[in-house]
Amino acid sequence: MTAPLRIDFVSDVTCPWCAIGLAGLERAIARLHGEVPVELCFQPFELNPGLPREGVALADYAWRKHGADADELARRQALIRGRGAEAGLALAERTHVYNTFDAHRLLHWAGLEGRQHALKSALLEAYHVRRENPARPEVLVAAAAAAGLDAQRALQVTERGEYADEVHAAVRRWQAQGIDGVPAMVIDERWLIQGGQSADVIEQTLRRIAAEQGQAKGGG
Repeated sequence: MTAPLRIDFVSDVTCPWCAIGLAGLERAIARLHGEVPVELCFQPFELNPGLPREGVALADYAWRKHGADADELARRQALIRGRGAEAGLALAERTHVYNTFDAHRLLHWAGLEGRQHALKSALLEAYHVRRENPARPEVLVAAAAAAGLDAQRALQVTERGEYADEVHAAVRRWQAQGIDGVPAMVIDERWLIQGGQSADVIEQTLRRIAAEQGQAKGGG
């Protein structure tokens, strides 16, 4: 039996293009079912590790980081929501950006429990659809429960600061490999799909890689 393509999805919870990219990847994987085996793993990346847990207003953040004024921010937000709609996502208009380190710690634990994908989806929905703060313990615990994880254990992970070293190490590893923006889809540690690509683009790329690897069904 051929080994599956390993896809490391490197992303941050408050990145809207990560939500769009994941939606495209999920659709692409569904289309490849039965033809190209895939192993999907989620990896942490902090776009703004210095942000406070209470967050900052998006308008202030966009101006300081990108020099985007109110008109430019509105244009970017409309573009994001439009691309989200194309990907089947009902993205809310963002108002704040938050620290995501605790969310990444919880995601690391969820990976050990085999529920990482479910928790990732729950966290993305909490922030990008309901505009909740993913640094707040109650938001994290609710997302964990929605993902089928033990809520009490999730609260312990959140309160005790567990898996901090593992998250820091993982972020450094991807940065050392040249990842400086997300989403980044790293396939078998050799190929890279960057940005919030459509399902069509991702599917075509994965098919090409699988053919080169001989991992498509019927490949030599």
